[in-house]
Amino acid sequence: MLVFLTGATGFIGSRIVPELQAAGHQVLGLTRSDVGAEALKAAGVEVCRGTLEDPASIAAGAARADAVIHTAFDHDFSRFVANCEKDVRVITALAEALKGSNRPLIITSGTGMGNAGRGGPATEDVFNADDPNPRKASEVTGNKFLDAGQDVRVMRLPQVHDTFRQGLISPYIDIAREKGVAAYVAEGNNCWPAAHVLDVAKLYVMALDKGQKGARYHAVAEEAISSRQIAEVVAKGLGIPAVSITPDEAQQHFGWFAMFAGMDLRASGRWTQQQMGWQPTGPGLIDDLSRMKY
Repeated sequence: MLVFLTGATGFIGSRIVPELQAAGHQVLGLTRSDVGAEALKAAGVEVCRGTLEDPASIAAGAARADAVIHTAFDHDFSRFVANCEKDVRVITALAEALKGSNRPLIITSGTGMGNAGRGGPATEDVFNADDPNPRKASEVTGNKFLDAGQDVRVMRLPQVHDTFRQGLISPYIDIAREKGVAAYVAEGNNCWPAAHVLDVAKLYVMALDKGQKGARYHAVAEEAISSRQIAEVVAKGLGIPAVSITPDEAQQHFGWFAMFAGMDLRASGRWTQQQMGWQPTGPGLIDDLSRMKY
């Protein structure tokens, strides 16, 4: 198949490219820059020029493809709500370009969307439309096209990591470096899930080749890593103390990150692993945080 991949030069997308090629697919990759275009060409990828701010440019790529994997997202979390709204426009453009066909569209969301609010881990069989996280807009939009008969699948991501990037933990490290302390809220018992970027890339291709219409997949290798564990390993790497702060202090300390700092985001990936035969083999989050260069 010719697969249109948004975010093709990004942290996850650039790892998906060789996995798609190894599976026998051709790749049409989205990029906004000359540097990105040259990198894609060097990787044997056909180039589609476009931006998230211009959904029509993205729709043009989707119209040519046999399938779409959408990983691109504006990761300026200080504008998180606006960027989630931007993703709605992009998903709409992609789905409209695929309308009238059975070509699959894999969109990206977060594992928190599977939290039923009952205290257990988020699971693939749940979509909580009442979740306050604005990222739910991506799945709401995907569901609209799924209900209309299109083949929409969802990849929900935890904290995706290697020794260079770790999802939301990367800006957390920047804040810790700036503040001189690695803070956690209260006792730091709230937990985050995680998976290594190479394992996640493999799962995207599995979801394309073996996945089912309407399915939601959790790219979760580790279900629950406490914020205190994360703070302590970051503190050691930076040579600063790990400290507890109260929920009332979180906003002043973390700024925009406060909305995430105290969240318990534990999530299960057991159903995904069983259904897809996905067996994560990459290093764990704490291992990568321990080995990175601060």
